[in-house]
Amino acid sequence: MTAPFVEKLSELRGIESGFIDAWGEPAEVTDETKAKLLKAMGYPVDDETALQQKVEQESRQNWMRPLDPVQVNRSGESLMVALRLPIELVNDDFTLALTTEQGSTMTQTFVPADGELINATHIDEVEFQEYILELDAEPGLGYHELKLKAEDGDEIASMRLIIAPRQCFKQPEIEQGQKVWGLSVQLYCLRSERNWGIGDFTDLKKLIAESAQRGAHFIGLNPIHALYPANPDSCSPYGPSSRRWLNFVYIDPAAIEGYDSDEVQQLVKSADFQQRLEHARSVEYVDYEAVVSLKLEVLNRLYAYYASQFLKGRSKQNRAFKAFVDEGGESLDMLATFDALQEKLKAEGKDFWGWPVFPKEYKEYHQPAVQKFRKANQDRIQFYLFLQWQAALQLQQAHETAEHHDMAIGIYRDLAVGVSEGSAEIWGNKALYAVDASVGAPPDILGPLGQNWGLPPMDPVQLYNQQYQPIIDLFSSNMASCGALRIDHVMALLRLWWVAKGDSAKQGGYVSYPVDDLLGILALESQRHQTLVIGEDLGTVPEEIRAKLQDNGIHSYRVFFFEQAEDGGFFSPSHYPEQSMSTLTTHDMPTLIGFWHCLDLELGKQLNMYPSDEVLASLYQDRHENKQRILDTLHGHGSISDNVGHHVDHVGMSQELNYGMQKHMATGSSALLSLQLEDWLQMDKPVNIPGTSDEYPNWRRKLSRNLEDIFTDSDINQLAEALTQARQQASQQ
Repeated sequence: MTAPFVEKLSELRGIESGFIDAWGEPAEVTDETKAKLLKAMGYPVDDETALQQKVEQESRQNWMRPLDPVQVNRSGESLMVALRLPIELVNDDFTLALTTEQGSTMTQTFVPADGELINATHIDEVEFQEYILELDAEPGLGYHELKLKAEDGDEIASMRLIIAPRQCFKQPEIEQGQKVWGLSVQLYCLRSERNWGIGDFTDLKKLIAESAQRGAHFIGLNPIHALYPANPDSCSPYGPSSRRWLNFVYIDPAAIEGYDSDEVQQLVKSADFQQRLEHARSVEYVDYEAVVSLKLEVLNRLYAYYASQFLKGRSKQNRAFKAFVDEGGESLDMLATFDALQEKLKAEGKDFWGWPVFPKEYKEYHQPAVQKFRKANQDRIQFYLFLQWQAALQLQQAHETAEHHDMAIGIYRDLAVGVSEGSAEIWGNKALYAVDASVGAPPDILGPLGQNWGLPPMDPVQLYNQQYQPIIDLFSSNMASCGALRIDHVMALLRLWWVAKGDSAKQGGYVSYPVDDLLGILALESQRHQTLVIGEDLGTVPEEIRAKLQDNGIHSYRVFFFEQAEDGGFFSPSHYPEQSMSTLTTHDMPTLIGFWHCLDLELGKQLNMYPSDEVLASLYQDRHENKQRILDTLHGHGSISDNVGHHVDHVGMSQELNYGMQKHMATGSSALLSLQLEDWLQMDKPVNIPGTSDEYPNWRRKLSRNLEDIFTDSDINQLAEALTQARQQASQQ
């Protein structure tokens, strides 16, 4: 395959030739990488004849399609529609019939040749022409259908027309300039006297209530997407099975009707169960195998009781359950079927970790054997549907707790950038995903070797051909039962770093996505759900996406440690953009103690994460210099007293320094301030080390104190009061 052809096809498929890296230097993508990414997109790059035929076939298919699959416009824009027809039809009369989401219909009769001719080609010696036509309609916000009809009324083609607002939703308090703070927590980390070794939705309700009473206006969560009931140790919240549905492990069984029944209590009160429960509660790290075993045992028995008592006839519970299942549609059925099938394969001793190792007849949801399995295992599939229903109900109750306490935002959820390779989501829609590639990040400050997250990317062309329905469903489902949505790696709306299977993260390349369309859909769903949007724009971030986020009303994500001027000094939080959420640390960074004592660098050395001793030495030197500049900043703003020394060589992390940094951030101009509960508790171990998998117990570390004890601590209560006062003062500036 010739280099010019690779270059041209790469350009057509949005593979970028170069980019600016995290250090501001230009970087190039090799032809070899481009060819590998094209192969992952389904192009036979090793056979030039077959490749030419495929490219010609795709071009032919585009021209044979009179209307595009989907078009996104913003409110108030002129509606210009592209139309492609053979030349012998361009002088005929046609009708465009627009049916709005609300059910009204508008029609417009026209002659294509009266429009603007913008392109032409020949297919099998027939000339095709492309015109731009202006649609004389104002359908309003929503998802509408546009049909092209011949003079006799026959339908020729149709497209989805999406009219989106210009900006995402913001709560009235935020619009009016109120500055708020909240806590971010990995839900599984929560300890309590009553949970089963993992934080759950009842813990979340308590955390919301206690935090709200101390001035907090939100609780930020890790992704709570569905994982794998049959494979508990696959526990990364950022490598889910489905991003549309919830992780059942956060269900509190005791909050389900029927928990007090004799059938359930006999199991729960047994000596064996209590012994295993005590183990799950007492261990330092979440024992997912133990927790899932405990919960599934009880939930199985609870479901049997609940189904016999309530899931029949016209009971309110049965009607509500059926409505939930109907609304969930194929996506929900697919996940429940996947979970039941994976469970069965595991019980039979077969490979089960994901669909790539399923028996051939089960490798795709729509295969006949899977449909037979569904019919033969209806009750087991209903069990998993029941778990999703209960998880959604308990999350909604937590959301209502936030509303009851008048939190401006309440829960903010986190949307992961993708799903794992063996996931149910890919199993149900393989055409959408490039399974021979993975997304990640080029080398940057957080990951000097680059990162490969093991998450197959959506193919942007397939997403477009599916009328953006997967992304609509994704945004909509993740905006349920919350007041804000944080989009992890929001640059994915503009471009994603693809890595071909088998290559290192450094050998990847950026693939572009239809950013304006995706932002329009995001704004529409945000307004519909009245959900504020936060975009995690860290790492290698082009200025283009920052500007687009701002224009679309999306809050930037500002981390104190990364907000440095060219001379190395730290910007005052009072200079942060108002349309942002600021924070000191994230789940991918060390805690404040870990940062100050360089525990992350020490761990990185133990795990061989640095390419050389020289690189590590430079990181230690940078850390030393940054700590001095942090002290200079804190003292310069009066955020800490002289009890804390002025020179880094004589200052260890103390409670006063820790709390002083948090109060320093509270004086800032960001609309939202997020603080990690770990730093309130002065913990030292990180929850995740980017670039590792089994080398460190990621996503397992618990908090050091029970939830019941945290808010009895006078120092913590005083910190919360100081944060609230500082935010109120910042609101008045």
